[in-house]
Amino acid sequence: MAASLVQSIELGAGAATIAVRIETLIAAGQLRPGERLPAVRALATELGVSPATVAAGYRSLRDRGLVTPGGRHGTVVAAQPPLRVRPARSLPPGVRDLASGNPDPALLPPLGPALARISSAHKLYGGPAILPQLADIARADFAADGITGDIAVAAGALDGIERVLQAELRPGDRVGVEDPSWPRIGDLVSAIGLRAEPIAVDQAGLVPDRLAAALRAGARAIIATPRGQNPTGAATDAQRAGDIQRVLSGHPQVLVIEDDYIADVAGAPYAAVHDRSDRWAVIRSVSKTLGPDLRLATLAADPLTTSRVAGRQLLGAGWVSHLLQQIVVALWSDAASRRVLARAERHYTTRRTALVAALAERGITAHGRSGLGVWIPAEEETAIVQALAERGWAVSPGERFRFHSAPGIRVTTTTLQPAEARRLADDIAAILSARATTYAG
Repeated sequence: MAASLVQSIELGAGAATIAVRIETLIAAGQLRPGERLPAVRALATELGVSPATVAAGYRSLRDRGLVTPGGRHGTVVAAQPPLRVRPARSLPPGVRDLASGNPDPALLPPLGPALARISSAHKLYGGPAILPQLADIARADFAADGITGDIAVAAGALDGIERVLQAELRPGDRVGVEDPSWPRIGDLVSAIGLRAEPIAVDQAGLVPDRLAAALRAGARAIIATPRGQNPTGAATDAQRAGDIQRVLSGHPQVLVIEDDYIADVAGAPYAAVHDRSDRWAVIRSVSKTLGPDLRLATLAADPLTTSRVAGRQLLGAGWVSHLLQQIVVALWSDAASRRVLARAERHYTTRRTALVAALAERGITAHGRSGLGVWIPAEEETAIVQALAERGWAVSPGERFRFHSAPGIRVTTTTLQPAEARRLADDIAAILSARATTYAG
């Protein structure tokens, strides 16, 4: 690929041209995620330009999240560069999907009754961005957990996180992110020109001394998942929340974003980590609870952060569709829908804990205190994922979730019945045993 890359860039090209040509190859799939780019000096020699020119082109790509530093491997194409989305690969027939992260459709409230209740009147320019009914419900929902702040509405959790980060930070700023964490968080941070500062998590959330180290390294914001952490299932309890608050109290101007994305079905109580911070936001999405196509999240934040987010939103999208807002109001106001959410939380908890217990019975450590999945530490994650696929189980390798943390696999348990959990645990145990025997013999 190095030869074809060189051929696609004209001799004497400037930094901008070099960046555009490489981006074009990435978009076309000719440079694939994880593929290494030529060394700066080698490409400079081939093109007859200075190393500084090539380095500037690479830096432009890195600032936009298209490439990442690869340590000893130089510069590599990002795992998920922010370019056009390619269709997901379909699973072979008979393979059970425990990788996609989708909720169980049977545990989502039906949309029909809510759709029948919404007004078909046009929303015109100049009206309120947030429906008063939605603002009232969101405010009461946050207040029930002791969260008081101004309310905004975003087009989903990631949109809310992006808007808060861009309202507060500047390119090159460091952002503390969980390690391991949902891959889109790191991708987003890189794509908007920020630098991820990994912070280790355990089953109670952010590890305080690692958080302190990230703050000493210059992190100007942190993104924490208070419960249902993806992929580990971590849930922050009151004691850990207090420890985190004490660390943050020495850095009151650091922006604290709590991604409470599955609040209604997390299977664990909420514990705030932002209480001693001047700048903060708590974001709650409806995508996993009411349906992935409902791209809406409510946001509570300090007044200045909310003002900046809402003001910037007015210059772009303007507002989140009032049709979507009406649907969410109808679902949140409906007693039957609230019962569905309560049932979903019970079933998700049962299914998650069934797999953790089944693995424990077979001597396998697994984590899943809350949320929609289970994290299983595993040294040979890629080989285990492939072996499970051959037995009819599609799970996620941990590589995409990790910065520096130990390997593992993630299993989405939203649709995994307890009987299936036992069969899956049997297969995982058999695979681990076979690999240990092969290694030993």
